[in-house]
Amino acid sequence: MKPAKAAQVAQAKTEYNAFLAACPSRQLLDRISDKWVVLILCALGGDTADKSDQPGASPAPRAMRYSELSRLLVGVSQKMLTQTLRALERDGLLTRTVTPTIPVTVTYELTDLGLSLHHLTRDLRHWAQSRMDEVFANREQHDARPS
Repeated sequence: MKPAKAAQVAQAKTEYNAFLAACPSRQLLDRISDKWVVLILCALGGDTADKSDQPGASPAPRAMRYSELSRLLVGVSQKMLTQTLRALERDGLLTRTVTPTIPVTVTYELTDLGLSLHHLTRDLRHWAQSRMDEVFANREQHDARPS
């Protein structure tokens, strides 16, 4: 990278501010706040077993085939899963490995960057699951109020 270009990149990094409309971090926030992204990162992070829902549990990340992810993520369309995996690969959050077998085997695995995000998404998923009763109660209370 040329020195002038490196200086521009360094300057831009200090100016990232998601509250500004043109900030590229907004696009990243949009991507990582998607439910399928959260669930894919949790799956590849090893959060699929019952023990992952226990406080203090630290499941081991693992590579998964497309078909495994598809079965695990109930409700995701083939198109959405493919698009999401491609976007995560492009962002460097996971790697796609093709093994020349018959038929071809394709696996997905978290990168170090993806693993660092997985820790946050795992906590977010746990929070959502553990707080649903409270959210449902608040919704009922809100909906019962006179308008």
